[in-house]
Order: sequence, then C-alpha cells, then structure tokens
Amino acid sequence: MTVNRELTGASGSAAPQLRVREMELAEVGIRIDYFHDASDEYLRMLGVERARLLSREAWREFYELDFARPVRDRENYLLAWELDGEVVGMSMADHITFGEQAFMHLHILEPNRRRSGLGTEFVKRTAVVLFEVLELQRLYCQPNAFNVAPNRTLQRAGFRYLFTKEMAPRPTDFPQPMTRWVLDAPPRLS
Repeated sequence: MTVNRELTGASGSAAPQLRVREMELAEVGIRIDYFHDASDEYLRMLGVERARLLSREAWREFYELDFARPVRDRENYLLAWELDGEVVGMSMADHITFGEQAFMHLHILEPNRRRSGLGTEFVKRTAVVLFEVLELQRLYCQPNAFNVAPNRTLQRAGFRYLFTKEMAPRPTDFPQPMTRWVLDAPPRLS
C-alpha cells in the first residue's frame, strides 16, 4: 500500500513541500545508519543503549522479513518524511495491535533541522497516515522525559499527556523516565 500526504502552501506561494510516505525497503538503511552513526550522547538522550542495537546486517535482515509481510502483520511500519523531495526525518510505529493501537517514534535526521517546527507538521501528518493504514483507535508515543523537543512536538501536534514513568519499553532501551502521550482517532465519517 502506498500512502502519500502532502502539505502545500497557499496558491502560488513557495512554501516548503512536506510529504509523509511509506518508507521503502531500499531506504531502511536511513533508520539503521541514524542509530549506528549517532554519538553516544545523542543515543543516551533517546534512551538507547548502543550495545543493544542489532548489527547493521541483522537489522536489515529483520526489515527484509518484516516488509515481506502484509502491513497488518508487520512488527513495524516505517514512514519517511520529505521536505522538498529530500528525506529529512522518519517515523516508525511498533507494538502494533492492528485496528486498535500502536506506538509511534519520531526522528528528524539532521540536528540543524530540529527545533524548527517541522516535527509538529510531520507528526500531525504521520498520525493521519497511521490511523488510516493501521486502522487505529489510539496512537501512543513515549519519548525520554528529559528529551524536551519531542515532548513539546507531541503536545503541539494535539497529543494528550498521560504520565511519566521509569521504563525500558524496547530491547534497545535502558530504564529511563519516559512520558506517555496519546492521540485518539478522529471520528470517522460514514
């Protein structure tokens, strides 16, 4: 299933073109490299322990198997965020219960593009795609409590704060204080 969501400026304006689309298998290296090439300090801010990352090869093999499944049976669903045709970020849904709920992760690739408001716009569009493709009722996100940027982004994108708790929800994570945010599905028109 191919999904595209674009935001364009007012007629005739030169507003940046934002697009959220399904990430292709050939692009999973973007996600793998993002984590493997990150500094230890940045990984700590994300709550990720480098020693727990899969090797690049094992991670790619995991995605090859996952992408071979129908979307409703995948462990992950990856989206690419494009700005004027260039991939500048990504989102992933995991812990997916198709038709019910999933957990979203969000990342802007280059530090100089963070804190620019792009994340909020991409998260809003990502939520629309995830609700549609995964037929969700609820979408959760739980960033490290001390990583201010994604917490602000989620609030601005309309997510509702639920709680802060020490946890390590993924195999790559170390125990850390995390905030949980939720976005409920908009009412469906019949």
